[in-house]
Amino acid sequence: MASLLENLPVPTLDRPFGVHLWPIFSKAFEKVVGYPAEEFRFVPGATPMSTLKEAGIFIVFYYIVILGGREVMRNREPFKLRTFFLIHNFYLTAISAILLALFVEQILPTVVRHGIFHAICEAEGGWTQPLVVLYYLNYLTKYLELLDTCFLFLKKKPLTFLHCYHHGATALLCYTQLIGSTSVSWVVISLNLMVHVVMYWYYFQSARGIKIWWKEWITRLQIIQFIIDLGFVYFASWTYFTSTYWPWLPNSGKCAGEEFAAVSGIVILSSYLLLFISFYFATYKKDGKRPSSRKAVRRMSQAPLPDPIHGLEANAHGYATATDAKATGVKTNGSATRSRRA
Repeated sequence: MASLLENLPVPTLDRPFGVHLWPIFSKAFEKVVGYPAEEFRFVPGATPMSTLKEAGIFIVFYYIVILGGREVMRNREPFKLRTFFLIHNFYLTAISAILLALFVEQILPTVVRHGIFHAICEAEGGWTQPLVVLYYLNYLTKYLELLDTCFLFLKKKPLTFLHCYHHGATALLCYTQLIGSTSVSWVVISLNLMVHVVMYWYYFQSARGIKIWWKEWITRLQIIQFIIDLGFVYFASWTYFTSTYWPWLPNSGKCAGEEFAAVSGIVILSSYLLLFISFYFATYKKDGKRPSSRKAVRRMSQAPLPDPIHGLEANAHGYATATDAKATGVKTNGSATRSRRA
């Protein structure tokens, strides 16, 4: 037993998971694209999806598909798509977890050795070649996540403004930060990946029919994420603009990144925070009172809860819900409901 423990990889600052992940990732990257990750260069106009025209066309096409698809499905029976939904949520969970681990391995030594300011404002800290590879791959995943909405209209679930806006705006946000070379990007992306690991794992388990009590905490995590994001983005933007245009104001010095990227980051992330807070209170605090634990359990077992990202109900598999029972006179367990007189 002692010899077995001695052979286990020991976490270090440069290898926080005990194993050096980057060489493994680089070999997998080479098998897919034909060259190692160390040779990747993001070149606007040459790298796929690297121009505003390409990103804009894809985002506009996304809205045409989902709005047109909703109309096509209006008088049709909903698709169940349980297997595809399981696969979709599982691979997004896995991709998010892998990217998060790679980000931690890259950024942790920089933060510890050089400090947080160096990591978020210096190009040598937050805009290294390995991080650019991860930024670009994370950007591409935003187009994969657009399939979330395709599941919604194919299953005839409601398309909420928050869901549709969030997906399109996030692809645009990642594009602007990639083009704008903002070193603070790793903060926003790492937190987002952490939330996505939790969120997509929840929906994967939910699609399997497993009841999980902490759905409300997904929205709470998203709100906490945006608050932290804005703290870093506001600071980086403040120190950039003040050191550039108003050096007589308090600032911490220069900060890497383009001005349009700073403005788009502030606007989009601020809108997320306001919309998610509004969603949270509309969904979980409708009566202005926090229900007792017994009532909360009863309510969760009877009624589906909407989700700002997926827009899916709690069971999400086409099974009858409390909403269905009201319309059809059948309970979720299949027994007929009694009238009030009976």
